[in-house]
Amino acid sequence: MKFAALLFTGAAAVACLPAHANLALAQKNACTACHAIDKKIVGPSYQDVAKKYTTQKDAAAALAASIKAGGAGKWGPVPMPPQPALSDADTQTLAAWILGGAK
Repeated sequence: MKFAALLFTGAAAVACLPAHANLALAQKNACTACHAIDKKIVGPSYQDVAKKYTTQKDAAAALAASIKAGGAGKWGPVPMPPQPALSDADTQTLAAWILGGAK
């Protein structure tokens, strides 16, 4: 599996990673303090985020940008803090994982 992940980039590489690696990345970056896979905590569940972006053509790029820049007003009054220190690769990995239902 490790070799296969080297052959792909973006969402394809994420699909090759063990699911727990993506969850660990979210935990490491404090995402799970506000988000859960299937229920609202402070922010929406990852599954609700995936549903919201389903029809958006550039969903992965838009979600990655939102993760990096933070935001307010999309899901209610509580703002999501920006993650400027998160690498672009990790941001894209998280976005692809979330859009895939955070499985």
